[in-house]
Amino acid sequence: MLTRLKMPACGRPIWFATIPRDVPHDCSTARGPPRRWQLLLRTSDVASGGWHMTPRFFCPPPLAAGAEVALPAGAAHHAARVLRLAAGAAVTLFDGEGGECAAQLSRVDGRGVIARITARRAVERESPLAITLVQGLAAADRMDYAIRKAVELGVASIVPVKTARSVTRLDRERTLRRVEHWRQIIVGACEQCGRNRLPAMRAPCDLLEWLRTPSTASMRLLPAPDASHGLSQLAQPEGAIELLVGPEGGLAPEELAAALAAGFRAVRLGPRILRTETVAPAALAAMNALWGDWRCD
Repeated sequence: MLTRLKMPACGRPIWFATIPRDVPHDCSTARGPPRRWQLLLRTSDVASGGWHMTPRFFCPPPLAAGAEVALPAGAAHHAARVLRLAAGAAVTLFDGEGGECAAQLSRVDGRGVIARITARRAVERESPLAITLVQGLAAADRMDYAIRKAVELGVASIVPVKTARSVTRLDRERTLRRVEHWRQIIVGACEQCGRNRLPAMRAPCDLLEWLRTPSTASMRLLPAPDASHGLSQLAQPEGAIELLVGPEGGLAPEELAAALAAGFRAVRLGPRILRTETVAPAALAAMNALWGDWRCD
């Protein structure tokens, strides 16, 4: 069935080809590509001329069916002041340890927002690839972007590393604040993208020290524009993957040599030079397409 909606910005109509929820769709056997301005959606995603999405909020564990929980301050503000939700509204809660809960708001007032959990569902949306992003410390907005997009693309853990060319320098107090800030970015990204497990955020450490610690990863990758091989030329990994990305100025020669000596393999992500905040999302997207849950086979 086709549903016609209109794009407010450009005024062009979009045709959504909706598929019944219980009917599988295999893009490898589809009868030709969708027409321009046509997207495939499940019928449950289109509701009375608009999009319907149950708001998702992170709540610290434990969450159990029948319990009433108070939303954290940030989530409560977003629910009451931004989304303007009222008592009786349906929401989804998750505690970051797997699974999610259907819930209904029972109180929304100046004292806070209370939700009553009606059911717990064993829903997982984790990537089959266990990828650790080792990201060189970058300027605040670039670091935030890299972390947010890495979470959306399924990264399992993030290790910020201090490098010789890192512009950002953090003392102990600033480090604590930044780590808490990055953890809130992870929560927000999981709320948005539907993940029910929070990726681990490690405390920043020195890159050379980190390289000296033992690793159990089956593949260690270092994007480099002058590398001789691309991701598509590598065999699918059978275990965990570590992806090392330098800061704005790249890795220093001694850091590059140490990474290669520690088992990292240089890989090429096309002929163009990417910004530090672009490298991780590009590499993660490519790995999802090659080996992860973006494949249609």
